[in-house]
This record gives sequence, structure tokens and C-alpha cells, in this order.
Amino acid sequence: MGKTAITTENAPKPPAKFSQAVRKGNILQVAGTVAFDPATGAIVGDDIATQTRQVFKNIEALLAEAGSGWADAVMVRVYLTDTSHFAPFNEVYNELIGEGPHSARTTVYVGLPAGLLVEIDVMCVLD
Repeated sequence: MGKTAITTENAPKPPAKFSQAVRKGNILQVAGTVAFDPATGAIVGDDIATQTRQVFKNIEALLAEAGSGWADAVMVRVYLTDTSHFAPFNEVYNELIGEGPHSARTTVYVGLPAGLLVEIDVMCVLD
């Protein structure tokens, strides 16, 4: 069983040699996604709420391309650059994630390229 790259013009292109998402069997892994506008490559927003909304938009484009959605997510990893962003991020995340049950989520604090405040990757199991 091979791997299939999932790509869409509605999500930003990766900066290195990896796919936006990969499916193998019923497993879908969406690569770490940031708040780039897919059309311009520019960062959308300079605050955690705006960037989180753009990241969700980018991920949802990839999930849709794969015939998936947040309901298929079994693991979400969130990378934040500042611990003070945790509460405002959660407000937006809780608004956008939809109805439960919700998948497991891990939040890690990391350095990201200048101007980026959040990155999210998602693992889904498809029917």
C-alpha cells in the first residue's frame, strides 16, 4: 500500500521537500500548517487569534481535498511560540473545532520563523 500526496492550491505550499498532507490506507497526516495566505505566501495577521483562524482555514482546505474533516481527527498537535498565547488560542480553537467528541491534543512551545505564532498538524483516521 503506497502513500498518496494530498495537495491543494487552497493551502500554502510547504517551504521544503514534503507534502501538504499524505494518505496511506485510512491514515491521513496533515503536515504542520501555519498562517500563510495560499495565494500570496504572506503571513495572515500579527495576533494569535487571526493566525489561528488562517491555520484552520488552511487545514480545512487540505482535509476537504482528502475527503475528510475535523470529525476524522484523532490527534492534533499545536505549536505556540509564547505561553501567553495559550488562553486566547484556546478560545479560538474551541470556537472553530466544532462538535465533539474531540481528538487528543498536544500543545508544545517552540520557535517558529519570524512573525509566525502558531503551527498545527493533524492526524486523521478515515472510514
